[in-house]
Amino acid sequence: MTEDTLPPYFRINPDKALAELPPQIGTAEFQAIAEACGKGRQDLASRGMDESGQKTLRLFSTWEITRYLIPVAQAHFRRVLRQNPELPQGRSSSSGSAKWFTFDEVLRLRAHFASEGSKAKEYAPYRPEGLPAKIVAVANFKGGVGKTSTAAHLAMSAALDGYKVLMLDLDSQGSMTSIFGGKVADEWQTAFPLIARHYALHLRQVNQRRMDRGEAPLALDETLTEALTLGTRDLVQKTHWPNIDLLGAQLNLYWAEFQIPVWRIQGQGWKLWDALTDMLEADGILDEYDLVFIDTPPALGYLTINGLAAADILLVPLGASFLEFDSTGRFFDMLHSTFASIEESENMAARALGRTEMAFEWDAVQAVVTRYDDAQQAELAGLIQAYLGRTLSPHRQDFTALIGQAGEQVNGIYEADYRDFNRMTYARGRETFDKTYAAFKTLLLGAWRRDELAEAQAAE
Repeated sequence: MTEDTLPPYFRINPDKALAELPPQIGTAEFQAIAEACGKGRQDLASRGMDESGQKTLRLFSTWEITRYLIPVAQAHFRRVLRQNPELPQGRSSSSGSAKWFTFDEVLRLRAHFASEGSKAKEYAPYRPEGLPAKIVAVANFKGGVGKTSTAAHLAMSAALDGYKVLMLDLDSQGSMTSIFGGKVADEWQTAFPLIARHYALHLRQVNQRRMDRGEAPLALDETLTEALTLGTRDLVQKTHWPNIDLLGAQLNLYWAEFQIPVWRIQGQGWKLWDALTDMLEADGILDEYDLVFIDTPPALGYLTINGLAAADILLVPLGASFLEFDSTGRFFDMLHSTFASIEESENMAARALGRTEMAFEWDAVQAVVTRYDDAQQAELAGLIQAYLGRTLSPHRQDFTALIGQAGEQVNGIYEADYRDFNRMTYARGRETFDKTYAAFKTLLLGAWRRDELAEAQAAE
């Protein structure tokens, strides 16, 4: 073997290596690196924004509307528009060219077909009246498994389907917030005030009992006092999607992971895992939306516990690799030990007081293979399916060129304009996410239908 064919790690000259070595770095340099990343992030994120610095949603063509959004033939769609001039008529670049519509206009058109069209067709998605929104948490404590991408695309799928969606970002990295163009200045515009308000209300109850016993009340500090003035609607912001709202996140949200255990020590009777659920219910959010998607941090901390405890449906993305399968198994093991520990702790007191015992319960828990490559991962994916059985979705979410290009533009694939590709590439690229949504929607509708039947039976 000649020197030219040796691997590159042989014959590295120490003096040459020293000459190429950059200066030593201290703590202050981290700030410069962070600022450089911040500028780059702002530049990349701004590529999907308009001149005012806001994200805008692209237009939708007649072809796309009739193929993916409103199940009618193009000829019938155009005929309905001609017969109803008060409906949105779209816009075109030239006479005789394709018509394009905003998504607001698509929603208006769908509502018209739902009220006036054939009753045999499903123009509006199934949503039982009188039942609350379903909360969906997407979680795994291994990063890079497609957690945020899965949550974002399911939310966009649901919005395209006609549901009203709230995105709740619990990850202090704020990736979900960036996808939806959110602006979050500090932790007071995140979910942190909701958790703080829940603890403050608990402390008020404690103080009432203390005063009933003639004891001095515990002081509510400035943080808790301010949190009592904020409701969920104060924190929610609109997005460029007309039927997707956002409760965003940013780096300071991570402070909650340090503050929550302090409150837990001070108020040992505080049921911290109920904080998000109770506040969303108290503020009427579950009546205002159809779906709440929660993007959790890649760790089983207090914020993730809140998100998982609030969820009706839990989705766990993973790649078809040994390491991700192994990590996901450990994640489920930690879920079991964490929630079993909470149940045991609560139920010891419940049994002693003769009260009903509590138990966490989810409508559905499903793992989803993401970033799947059939040519490389079919065998391992099959093995994972054999071990997980029904826990693993039978649909595997493929990685395609369209997904990669959409990610580079800080967009979801549903935000990509098919004119930037060809129709076949676009159709093939979105097909994998359409199937992912179909698998999720099957869980959703089954859970809602079960609730609907149970409510009807209870009313008899």
